Amino acid sequence: MIQKDKRAWAWIPLLYFTQGLPYVLVVTVSVIMYKKLGVSNEDIGLYTSLLYLPWVLKPLWSPFIDLKSTKRNWFLAMQLVISIALLGVGLSLPTQMFFMTTLACFWMAAFASATNDIASDGYYMLGLTEKKQSFFVGIRSTFYRLAMVTGEGLIVILAGFLEQKYGDNTKAWSITMTATAFLMLALTVSNFFVTPKYESSEAIAKQKPKGFWEVFASFFNKPNIGIALTFILTYRLGESQLVKMVSPFLLDPLEKGGLGYSTEQLGTIFGTVGVIFLSLGGILGGILISRDGLKKWMLPMVLSLNIPNILYAILAFTKTTSIVAVTTTVIFEKFGYGFGFAAFLMYLIYIAEGKSKTSHYAIATGFMALGMMLPGMISGYIQQWLGYGGFFIWVVIASLPALFLLKFITYPADFGKKTKNTDA
Repeated sequence: MIQKDKRAWAWIPLLYFTQGLPYVLVVTVSVIMYKKLGVSNEDIGLYTSLLYLPWVLKPLWSPFIDLKSTKRNWFLAMQLVISIALLGVGLSLPTQMFFMTTLACFWMAAFASATNDIASDGYYMLGLTEKKQSFFVGIRSTFYRLAMVTGEGLIVILAGFLEQKYGDNTKAWSITMTATAFLMLALTVSNFFVTPKYESSEAIAKQKPKGFWEVFASFFNKPNIGIALTFILTYRLGESQLVKMVSPFLLDPLEKGGLGYSTEQLGTIFGTVGVIFLSLGGILGGILISRDGLKKWMLPMVLSLNIPNILYAILAFTKTTSIVAVTTTVIFEKFGYGFGFAAFLMYLIYIAEGKSKTSHYAIATGFMALGMMLPGMISGYIQQWLGYGGFFIWVVIASLPALFLLKFITYPADFGKKTKNTDA
């Protein structure tokens, strides 16, 4: 079997960029696309949140990733399926039943993306030593988030440019999603050549669980698992709602409480400063955990994930359309998100420790997805009820359960800390 940590700087950035791109297209770019095609906030919040369901349910089929074939084969196959599904979105947009057909294609992409996540994360834990996992958690998070900002930024900028060029939102988004399908295909081919074949037949046999149900039993028998899962469900309680309504807030006209930004302006902001500060936050978070361990940085990272959201409430109440104010808000929110998410990833890795890491990590991230899906489903209704200003205040308040649970969750204080004699 190939030595662990080999070519990590080559395959980790590419693999996690490829993992993040379909996720952002399904759960975030779809929101912007449907908004520009005239779908209501209530329908956007409800139906695009239901697209989280494959990430919630992925633990049900995660043992098959351990039991059948290699993780490399799984993620390459799923990436190809995602490419086909995105092509289906692009080709079906001009049809009369575009909403139902594109949702079906997004569902296909979501299922394949959730499965790709299981295999990619399992490959990450297999291909790196534990010491390297803590160092690279910031790198993988950064490139995952870079993919998300690429979706919110460059892909949305392209759609906005085409909207202006053709004066036809449907045509613009059809071309954009078709082009994105070919981008996904190019990433799949690149992963085929860059990712090493770590998994020998002996290694696969050694890591296979004895049976399907053993995987679940061993996970739910972990110490203090109830508190741990409650923490996972609430860690992003505020963000799960924020992410659904930020784009409608910036795109809605002033008379509806929004800021009246164009699609292209929205994409430019997220695709420039969003990329830079999200990257800085994610890299810094990984480095600090690697240096000091998870315990020291858990509280600061939880706060950094949530406190910047108050800036959106200030924008909503003051109704300022200043590009400086909006960009500053995005800077703080993206940096805080990147910094704060590093702690969450390391905690999920800790929860997955032991036998059947791939499946256990999938179960943990399934609960994470559930914590994103359920609040997101009602976010549009809450926004309509409270208005944008009240909604963003509620988003900040929603961070309180996770802060409360911090004193009850247990994990080694130095988890993720690199030993002094280990090279980066």
